[in-house]
Amino acid sequence: MESNGYTIPLFDLNFDSEEENEIIRTIRSKWISMGENVKKFENEFELLLNVKHSIAITNCTAALHLALNILGIKEGDEVIVPSLTFVATVNAVRYVGAIPVFADITSFEDLSINPHYIREKITKKTKAIIPMHYGGFACNMDEIKTIAEENNLFIIEDAAHSPFSEYKGKKLGTLGDIGCFSFFSNKNITTAEGGMFVTNNDDFAIRAKLMRSHGMTTVSYDRAKGQATKYDVIELGYNFRMDDIRAAIAVAQIKKLKADIKKRDELRNVYISKLKAINEIIIPYENYSFMSSNYIFPVILKNSNIEKRDLIRKKMAEKGIETSVHYPAVHKFSIYKEFTTELPKTEYVADNEITLPLYYNLSVEKIERICSTLNDVINS
Repeated sequence: MESNGYTIPLFDLNFDSEEENEIIRTIRSKWISMGENVKKFENEFELLLNVKHSIAITNCTAALHLALNILGIKEGDEVIVPSLTFVATVNAVRYVGAIPVFADITSFEDLSINPHYIREKITKKTKAIIPMHYGGFACNMDEIKTIAEENNLFIIEDAAHSPFSEYKGKKLGTLGDIGCFSFFSNKNITTAEGGMFVTNNDDFAIRAKLMRSHGMTTVSYDRAKGQATKYDVIELGYNFRMDDIRAAIAVAQIKKLKADIKKRDELRNVYISKLKAINEIIIPYENYSFMSSNYIFPVILKNSNIEKRDLIRKKMAEKGIETSVHYPAVHKFSIYKEFTTELPKTEYVADNEITLPLYYNLSVEKIERICSTLNDVINS
């Protein structure tokens, strides 16, 4: 059995001696806060996405918060968001006092926010849209960009799932005004905790660098290296800095990203071939045509309810297979009752989605076992 009690866990780290060596090198350098490793990671991320500016941040939530702040979103403004997302997408809107306006997903095959519903939700108070690229699969960015341009709205891409994913040849996170990425422990690139703020706008980048470090005009590393002797504070900033130990892990991880995505794509195709015969499920994005990070592998139960879904997950766990749910509907959480609305597609998916294991070191044999077990459990 694995350490978490499952013979097949939901996720497993793609770590080896590369990460260990980078950490040791950093510790021996005697500089562990934000420094050269952070700069190196930012530069490599810019090249990976073909974007002008990458600013390393403590986590994706902080990147979203910073983005909203930099774009001038304030109390009373409205921001259109999905509900089928991790709660951080919406929490960041509340951090600046703005009002989250929830829009439904497109379909059970396409779990991203529906541009039609975005258009329906726009009012005079609307200032921004936050599309979340579910599982590393792109939202309909052409439609969303058209809506934003017609209504003078900002786009903040929640690309937490999507490093190196594409939409019509362009990298996700680079299609709006600002993109935000996550390097949480189960992501394609992980630094345990970490995030990235990306933009092609020079002014947004300047402010992001200021505001991630207390609004200071220089940082500790510059002063330690003799590149500055004093600083001013010109913005009310935050402590959203990434440290060099986490950035060292990222430097090792980013080298593995393309191989990781290629392997996940191969494993996804195995899943699809094995699950096609199960008539009781829908496979979202089954015929997706763009490059995806394949962060997760979701399936949706047909003609189901939350009790049935949870029972299936329980039986899978009894067979040693860990599953998850992506995600509970945010508009149903107690804290968002005052903003709640009817989102029938989101609500069905939230109650009937099951996330199956997917990670670099997952074997084809284990996928075959997962699929046969799921089939047996559903039909029992």
